Amino acid sequence: MGIKSNLDSEGLRPQKKFGQHFLTDPRILESIVNAADITSTDTVLEIGPGLGHLTRVLARRAGRLIAVEVDRALAAKLTTEFASASNVSIIQGNFLNEESAGWIRRHSNQIAGAGKRSPAPLSMPFKVVANLPYYITSAILQHLLENEPRPQVIVVMVQREVAQRIVARPPSMSLLAVSVQLFGQPRIVRTIAAGAFYPPPKVDSAVVRLDVFEQTRLKADQLPRFFQIVRAGFSGKRKQLRNSLAHGLSINAESISTALLNAKIQPSRRAETLTLDEWLALFHTLSILPIVGTKKSG
Repeated sequence: MGIKSNLDSEGLRPQKKFGQHFLTDPRILESIVNAADITSTDTVLEIGPGLGHLTRVLARRAGRLIAVEVDRALAAKLTTEFASASNVSIIQGNFLNEESAGWIRRHSNQIAGAGKRSPAPLSMPFKVVANLPYYITSAILQHLLENEPRPQVIVVMVQREVAQRIVARPPSMSLLAVSVQLFGQPRIVRTIAAGAFYPPPKVDSAVVRLDVFEQTRLKADQLPRFFQIVRAGFSGKRKQLRNSLAHGLSINAESISTALLNAKIQPSRRAETLTLDEWLALFHTLSILPIVGTKKSG
């Protein structure tokens, strides 16, 4: 039975508001799971399992699998299908409403409530595998990386253009590249044509693997200010850093120029040319100056 027929038989339709595009090619699904190096000792968090095509492959490989689905009808369908799977929990909810630890804890409660074998301790490292809705890709990555505990590995399917922005290097850096590369090392595993999905999206996709660093280079309470500086730097497209930062941070241009030179960065440079190390150096030189407001990355 084809995917459209399967949906019709269940009285279901792809929900545009959730950005649903279903991938069914078994070779591609296997390649995504292979990219995450899933084994029987792994805890895996899947975001947006949809019809469960990727979920079925993950369930065969992972020690435990927590799949969080926002669509109530699809979550109910998957709950019925995986009712007898001792290592799988299907949880209905918006992933962005709770930190990863909360979703994993719910899995533990479900397993205990069903009288199934106890899963590994919550402190165990976990991996994330997901086919992310395009419209909330950045929000989900931010949610995963800026809250603890962080995943050990993230393998996600995203819009190809977004994947290229994630792995970008100077002189083509982006706010998203800095936001992700602060926490880990990304690489594009493969690209996937739009025709591999139902319904097909308007653009091609790519699978990105991010190996998350064990230790971050900034403390949690430093992140809002760091990202505000980076956001200000990128706020003026093709503008010199001195001008973008002065306007975005409400600091006079002379002080900004001094901070840039102290960080060994020429004030005339543009944001997309800076390396992550240079952004961190700039953060430290600007940390003694007052900055109006705080914002997270996005």
